[in-house]
Amino acid sequence: MIFLKKVGKQTILFDNPPTISECASIVGPKEAQGPLAKFFDQTLEDEFWGEKSWEKAESKILKETVNIAISKSGIPVNKIDCCFSGDLLNQCISSGFGLRGLNIPFFGVFGACSTFVESMSLAAILAESFAENVLCATSSHFCSAEKQFRFPLELGNQRSPSAQWTVTGAGSAIVSKSGQGPFITSITPGKIIDMGIKDASNMGSAMAPAFADTLLAHFLDTGRNPSYYDAIISGDLGYIGKDISIDILKSQGYDIKANYNDCGVLIFDKNSQDTHAGGSGCGCCASVFSGYLFKELKNKNIKKILLIATGALMNSTTSQQGESIPSIAHAISIEI
Repeated sequence: MIFLKKVGKQTILFDNPPTISECASIVGPKEAQGPLAKFFDQTLEDEFWGEKSWEKAESKILKETVNIAISKSGIPVNKIDCCFSGDLLNQCISSGFGLRGLNIPFFGVFGACSTFVESMSLAAILAESFAENVLCATSSHFCSAEKQFRFPLELGNQRSPSAQWTVTGAGSAIVSKSGQGPFITSITPGKIIDMGIKDASNMGSAMAPAFADTLLAHFLDTGRNPSYYDAIISGDLGYIGKDISIDILKSQGYDIKANYNDCGVLIFDKNSQDTHAGGSGCGCCASVFSGYLFKELKNKNIKKILLIATGALMNSTTSQQGESIPSIAHAISIEI
């Protein structure tokens, strides 16, 4: 029997909430110097991690993060029904290549930087039907992303003050039909929002309206307000997108400033690490949740969290052709 129902326009509530059994995270050297370093399962000394290319390194990071999550959970691989995974590289090669030896049914997912929450949302729906355990994984790599979306690092291009730093890292979670929590109590899938912004070096501004749209939908659908949650966390809006989001929500009658933060703000130290507008990338939300926020939930320092991952649905070709940046934001409510 399936215990989920739609409320309002776009929110799904779980009467028998699936649980997040275990999480794991690995991050790169810059992230290892940041304020959340102690929360990650492993931190790397260099971007290559013994591989011959940045793309191979990213695949390895994703693969090993998944292995750690499975090992920590104690769930045998043959008891995992399927996997949702995605990344930023063309045709999700980090996921496809990194997990090709896993030998379980695989769904490649792309939601740009919203991929991790999108994967957990889909996993929760499956856990309410046929699946006992579903694996979710997402990664990004600073060097591979710069190479694909912007400029080769060898050029030494100056970065705009509004630019964000793509996180080198990966996060993985196992969503199960039953367990001791934390529990996924609802999901609010987002709509594509395009406000006409074309500056690929200002992703926070492009994605903030999508975050605000999904959060407003969640509040209206559920009847909740910001104080219901101990923490409202966006995926990777960075400092600029965070400020814009606060202003948008305030104009709509919701003051989120007291309990709102952003993964791209949390993962780096703005004053000492020179990451400009903060962190970004698929691995940003994935590693911050799997490393830091999941532990805060398990330790009951946070009991109710709304995680809203944002993504820019563009690529290097669309930017070169002068297209605007359509964005998406997916929300997932997690409680203990």
